Amino acid sequence: MDSLFTNKSSSSSTSCFLIILLVISLTTTTHASRCRDSCGSIPINYPFGIDDGCGSPHYRHMLVCSDYGKLQLRTPSGRYPVKTITYTDPHILLTDPFMWTCQDGDNFRPTRPFSLDTSTHFSLSSQNDYLFFNCSEDNVIIEPKPIFCERFPDRCDSSCDSSSYLCRHLPDCGSALHTSSCCSYYPKATESLRLMLKYCASYTSVYWRNTGSSPPYDQVPEYGIRVDFDIPVTTRCLQCQDMTKGGGTCGFDTVTQNFLCLCPKGNVTTFCKDHEISKHRKAVVIAGTVTGVSAAGAIGIGAGVWYLRKVRAKAPVTCGVQSNENRLF
Repeated sequence: MDSLFTNKSSSSSTSCFLIILLVISLTTTTHASRCRDSCGSIPINYPFGIDDGCGSPHYRHMLVCSDYGKLQLRTPSGRYPVKTITYTDPHILLTDPFMWTCQDGDNFRPTRPFSLDTSTHFSLSSQNDYLFFNCSEDNVIIEPKPIFCERFPDRCDSSCDSSSYLCRHLPDCGSALHTSSCCSYYPKATESLRLMLKYCASYTSVYWRNTGSSPPYDQVPEYGIRVDFDIPVTTRCLQCQDMTKGGGTCGFDTVTQNFLCLCPKGNVTTFCKDHEISKHRKAVVIAGTVTGVSAAGAIGIGAGVWYLRKVRAKAPVTCGVQSNENRLF
């Protein structure tokens, strides 16, 4: 009898130890799971986040980071590779694999119109220019813009400029076109872009990159799409990021989308060094950061759960007083 009691007590003690170890492991892993601050070589700062609950909810699920460290922007027309993100002059530079490139020359591939959701805090930059190729002159007004605007000032925006600088000096490949026509037109909306592509063979986007030099060499044309974005500035986010107040990361509740300051020891609604509410902090639980769990940790947790199930079949796990409220399984 004593031997049986001893075995049960020993199994119970071992089970309690494994439960405590399991909880500590989960808690440690959860606290270590913070917002990733980069995807490949591209920094991810507020207002963006690639883990759910990070950054501003205005940009939730907009950026996707692949397992290979490739960043993409989601839009209604598809996913587009991100070249760079600039936060001082807030904009994202995208590439569109469907657009015309120098290598295409006079061979035009099927393309799709790029579009943005107008309900988001993204907008197409006015620094973009759009070049259209082999457009139907029966359906598109193709004329040198200065001359056309002098004759029809009220219809100036409707012409596709056939004498534009970029058509005469295609970036990186000035002589790529031999038999095809080119004109420059800035679409006011996605619908006008779709309409142009209905009557044109293909198109491409060129943005003017600031070089930091003195005019007129302060901008150079490059292929790509510049998308501007807003940075929502709130007092709570500034307090959260303040290093004197703990240097937290601005985030949000994934259910309510209310503001949260993400701190090393938990989430708070103010800032990390607000001692009055430190006892109410919750564990940092951010979807998409399960990669922070090591393989050894995952195996250890799985083995612990299996062992506990096995022990429970032989002897009750007490860990104090066993009741319906404190059962683990």
